[in-house]
Amino acid sequence: MTRCQQVSFADVELDRGFWHDRQELNRTVTIRNVWKRFEETGRFAAFRFDWKEGMPNKPHYFFDSDAAKWMESAAFILRKHPDTWLEERVDELVELIEAHQQEDGYFNVWFTVIEPGERFRHRFAHELYCAGHLIEAAVAYADATGKERFLNAMCRYADCIARTFMEEASPPFLTPGHEEIELALIKLYRRTGEERYLRLAQWFLDQRGNNDRDPACMGDWERPSYTQSHLPVREQFTAEGHAVRACYLYSGMADVAFETGDQGLLTACKALFRNITERRMYITGGVGSSRNGEAFTKDFDLPNGTAYAETCAAIALAMFAARMQRLEIDGRYGDTVERILYNGFLSGLSLDGRSFFYENPLEIDLHRRGRDTSVTGGEPLPITQRVEVFECSCCPPNVTRLIASIGDYLLSYDDGRLFVHQYMSGTARFQAGNRPITVRQETRYPADGRIRLTVIGADGMAVWLRIPGWCRRYTLLHNGQAVETTPENGYVPVVCRGDAAELELNLDMPPVLMEADPRIHADAGRAALQRGPVVYCLEGADHPGGVHDLLVDARGEIRTEADPAMPLPVIKASGWRRTGAGTGQPPYRPLDDDLQPQELTYIPYFAFANRGESDMLVWVPVRR
Repeated sequence: MTRCQQVSFADVELDRGFWHDRQELNRTVTIRNVWKRFEETGRFAAFRFDWKEGMPNKPHYFFDSDAAKWMESAAFILRKHPDTWLEERVDELVELIEAHQQEDGYFNVWFTVIEPGERFRHRFAHELYCAGHLIEAAVAYADATGKERFLNAMCRYADCIARTFMEEASPPFLTPGHEEIELALIKLYRRTGEERYLRLAQWFLDQRGNNDRDPACMGDWERPSYTQSHLPVREQFTAEGHAVRACYLYSGMADVAFETGDQGLLTACKALFRNITERRMYITGGVGSSRNGEAFTKDFDLPNGTAYAETCAAIALAMFAARMQRLEIDGRYGDTVERILYNGFLSGLSLDGRSFFYENPLEIDLHRRGRDTSVTGGEPLPITQRVEVFECSCCPPNVTRLIASIGDYLLSYDDGRLFVHQYMSGTARFQAGNRPITVRQETRYPADGRIRLTVIGADGMAVWLRIPGWCRRYTLLHNGQAVETTPENGYVPVVCRGDAAELELNLDMPPVLMEADPRIHADAGRAALQRGPVVYCLEGADHPGGVHDLLVDARGEIRTEADPAMPLPVIKASGWRRTGAGTGQPPYRPLDDDLQPQELTYIPYFAFANRGESDMLVWVPVRR
């Protein structure tokens, strides 16, 4: 088991380029717009604990978590950018938390205001999930400001939970219905050094699938696998159930394995990661293919038009993959993080930074809308335009906290090695043991594949550069000299000689038509276009005749082209459009080859649905 130390986002300054621009948008627009909508919908007002029947905006049992993730996002921003307005908003909420925390440390809006006397009686009411997000926010805020009132309050709450579950065992359930507290407790342990929080996290993991209480606390509509309670965690080797819950659990398992050296947890995590990424993940990095339960289903069941692929599930998988790359040197973990960041996560946010997708389908067919004309309700299909707030608004503050802390995903190190996992323009300054190290990246990635790195203070260390799984050709220079080496586990190691090393990595990044495993029936006879880490799609806005009768030429010309309306180049590809629609021919006729040449315009998948309602297609029929 490898135990690499992660370089914190706090030590990384992105100063230009793709992710710097998104961090600035997040800091100046998105975080404030989410606050505004949460204020309007009563999420922050709920912390006043004064709601009465007849008043608007009745609190929900997950309001605590929505507010907590917004607070954590604000803390991440404050860690690097002083902002009086953000700090005052967080302090106001901290004062309300302190004012309404119960004497024994308990804090929850719903079970104090709406259902008093019912605390820790309802496994699916998100109590421990809310507690986890509050704990994470408290750790982040203490790190950002040095203020520990919030942290102290959450330590009292964590101690209350430990007494209630570990010592008294008084609730009718012993593990949360929605995982999250496990990985939050690890953060609390790392921040405070108090081993009781590590023990509590491990206790929750050990109880899952190992007690008779939890199945008795489930509803009539789900099986134990929905909450990953079907087996002990060390015996779980396939990803089951609610995708966010699952990947939060796996993140907690990886954290505990890192802290304790638990080989059984690591073995399970490795099997789960392979199952997800090789059999249950979309090409965009999206996971959870079913709306029913927001869940994993079975291997290779990846429909496009009804893909659920919740934004939070993509984030949770990135969290899991990032933890695994600290435990094992394997480029597939960084590849998965990258796939998610540029596709299935980023599609959850509009280009203007104001609105969000909960679901991220890989196909939109507007003709399917309104099919059920004889019944009310209609067929549940993904929405076609992002919105600023949802009734269940877990995704918006999850997006803001990931973008604010995205530097966490770049670098890690151990005694003699420095790993570069992601490529973003900026500078990292950190202490690796007794070594002060600076890593400077200059790149336009993912617009192109040229990355220049300056590494200072790493004399004698091996710098391991990830060669993405999509890359078929690359060149590498070390202090101007070509490096001829074969990747090891997805990385090319270069030993630094001297105090400063200049590295230049050039990743060949041609557009490539991708095919799916034949067992993914939804993609049979189709191809997706990918350039570097970015998946592309067709959108009706560029094809007035629609996209569903288009075919891409497997052997035709494909070229990139700048488009000022898009954050990355668009791609032009040769193709055809079927003819015969609206010509008076019968609806079914003998197959012919009467096709009209058509240039196809592909845009980055993450940029779809920003130009009005439109059809969209990732997997396009192929003519070979």
